[in-house]
Amino acid sequence: MNRPITLFNYDDKSLKKYGESFPMKVVEIKTKFPVVDVQNLTVVRGKYQAVESVSFKIFPGSNTAIIGPNGAGKSTLIQAILGLISYEFGYIEILGRQIKDLGKYWHQIGYIPQKLLFDRSFPLTVAELVSLGLPQRGLMKSPEKLMSVEKALLQVNLQNHRKQSIGSLSGGELKRVLLAYCLVQPRQLLILDEVMAGIDPTGEVEFAELLANLQKEKGFSILQVSHDLDMVSSYCDQVICINRRLLCHGKPSVTLDEDNLSKIYGKGFTRYFHLSKKNG
Repeated sequence: MNRPITLFNYDDKSLKKYGESFPMKVVEIKTKFPVVDVQNLTVVRGKYQAVESVSFKIFPGSNTAIIGPNGAGKSTLIQAILGLISYEFGYIEILGRQIKDLGKYWHQIGYIPQKLLFDRSFPLTVAELVSLGLPQRGLMKSPEKLMSVEKALLQVNLQNHRKQSIGSLSGGELKRVLLAYCLVQPRQLLILDEVMAGIDPTGEVEFAELLANLQKEKGFSILQVSHDLDMVSSYCDQVICINRRLLCHGKPSVTLDEDNLSKIYGKGFTRYFHLSKKNG
């Protein structure tokens, strides 16, 4: 459903920065509801204010990265959005609904955490894990479920690993299995917390390419935490920079310039690059 809304439209040379004003104009456009709407979010962990008054919106089809230094509150922000931890103040909507009202719509959200802790000796196969992402959770019980699992594994190029134990997988293989788990049924939104962690540089490029191709094919939105600024620059269309507070939000070409990175990470920050298939 579309409706006209009023937005602040920042020119490409400007940034939406906390505590600063930039040239902007009000435009009336037709757009979809945001898939994620966060307003004035504050999260307190113990006596520490981990996230302070953060606001942003993510619209359908976007691949948005959250970046910032260690301890900036990136994973805390993701966990609060998903309702995994409580927040002190603010407002969160996902898919046009508050978390408490999502109900049956939770299945339209896929989530891959930063770390998946499990007993590697547990006798669970790749296909069995992926099948748990289907509605009415349980191991495979019907031809339709089997076909859905096979299709999901084919999409992540793991169709020959269906009977393999999850404890024997490499880091990159496990991340692809979790992606298949997310996509074994249709999703509107994928939330990924440092999904590239534990993957070698070649695997990072391959995973980013795979994710980009699947997004293009299926049309889901992505909100991801990332430390790999080269991958963010190559594959994301929006970047949210935080260090407890929102520092900037915009296109990678604007948010990831040298001046902004120095303000986000500090002087002397060195940005690393690696060859991306997307950039040749």
